[in-house]
Amino acid sequence: MKDRVREALFSILGQRIEGKWVVDLFAGTGALGLEALSRGAVGALFLEHHRPTAALLRENIVLLGVSDRCQVLAVDTFTWFRRGPDLPKTPWAVFCSPPYDVYQTRQEDMLLLIGGLSTQAPQESLFVVETDNRFDLALLPGSGQWDIRHYRPAVLAIYQKT
Repeated sequence: MKDRVREALFSILGQRIEGKWVVDLFAGTGALGLEALSRGAVGALFLEHHRPTAALLRENIVLLGVSDRCQVLAVDTFTWFRRGPDLPKTPWAVFCSPPYDVYQTRQEDMLLLIGGLSTQAPQESLFVVETDNRFDLALLPGSGQWDIRHYRPAVLAIYQKT
């Protein structure tokens, strides 16, 4: 996610991030989860399949002094979800920002992932999906309830479970 989009996202989320447990899917460098921690999230789980990137993320977590509130799993996000993750009862902030092509090449898996997590999520959980205009956001669960924002080429979809 580009810096300007991330800044806009956290301006939109505001204080709603406070007290949430972050689930950073396809975490990459962990910028979204780490930003959420700096804004009051209570802990974070980062999922990053690429082992060297996961190792760099672990180093950054140590450098930022938040190791006690973070866990990094070097796993495939889809496999992790199919195994039935055990997540806290605290409301979540789920960030889903994979490479845009994943929405095309693994659309069914993406919808199962987002739909499954939104079903399991505690009330007041937040979901942020970043994609581009090739993905039909109407396919998301509860499609009429998502706040859609365009930051070309990115499209953000934000949902809060009530």
